[in-house]
Amino acid sequence: MGKGYWLAGAVLALSACGGEPERGAAAAALPAGTTLRLADAQIADMKAVGAEIATRDQAEALARIAGTLVTLSVREGDTVEKGQRIGMIVDSRLGYETSAYGAQVAAAQAEAARANADIARIRDLYGHGVYAKARLDQAVAAARAADAQVAAARAQQGASASVAGQGAVLAPASGRVLRADIPAGSVVAPGMSIATVTAGPPVLRLMLPESAAGQVRPGARVIVGDMGSNDAGAPSGPREGSVTQVYPAITGGRVRVDATLPGLDTRFIGRRVSASVEVGTRRALVVPRAFVTTRYGMDQVQLVTGGKRLSMVPVQIAPTTDPDRVEILSGVAAGDTLFAPGKPVKAVRP
Repeated sequence: MGKGYWLAGAVLALSACGGEPERGAAAAALPAGTTLRLADAQIADMKAVGAEIATRDQAEALARIAGTLVTLSVREGDTVEKGQRIGMIVDSRLGYETSAYGAQVAAAQAEAARANADIARIRDLYGHGVYAKARLDQAVAAARAADAQVAAARAQQGASASVAGQGAVLAPASGRVLRADIPAGSVVAPGMSIATVTAGPPVLRLMLPESAAGQVRPGARVIVGDMGSNDAGAPSGPREGSVTQVYPAITGGRVRVDATLPGLDTRFIGRRVSASVEVGTRRALVVPRAFVTTRYGMDQVQLVTGGKRLSMVPVQIAPTTDPDRVEILSGVAAGDTLFAPGKPVKAVRP
């Protein structure tokens, strides 16, 4: 009986001695990798908004006279220069008016010639004492009136011809034609828009809710998603720019903001793109993307718990302005330590 107790005690002692090294080895060190202690950091607060590629201004080529649009030599997408004739409006009535004013000029010239001939005869008779001085003065006044009638008739004729010349539709600015949808042969009125032409450099136009109107300032960062390669051959991928102007008026509950960024594609004015604009700063948990793994559609991180044990914890993440870093929204908190396998263990700052 005593021998049995002695054997049982020896087995328990040996098992106790063998278990301590295992627990010590498990708590001794982490696998090769990098650790990160989470801490709140101040980051830019980016707000997702809709954006549109536009130009700083748009100029309208307007009809200056009423008539028929006989020619329109441009189409959407064509490039024009300022002052280039892009169409012609003809009003047949102006031709008849110009002809009538020409006839009036001829009549006035004939009357002036007769008056000048009369004054020459009357001056000769006045020199021989036939006519009095009053008759000579009357003839001089009639000749001057006839000359004035000639000048007036010529001015009317020139004005009519000038109005007819205003039938030319000119490009108001150098740029690209955005709209030219009035077909040739249409009857137009003064002030009617014949074509719309871009004017000024290309901009990214953002429409923000009025609640964010006071949060956006000139110089704020703007990030645009992948727009593909542009007409200048710029590489595809996200692009970053800055706000250049915040318009003071609010229309329909929205405020208009213009931003500039390099490599803006101007082939499709009015194209809608996704963008994010900086509206301030906030505190957040930001970690390198290497600390987050995705398995079966779920984002996870390796959390270092007590005794240097690792556990997989699901987290919810969001992108940041830096493609190599992500924001952790939930799952871990400030003060937790994360682990990323790979190189020998070293601590990094968030």
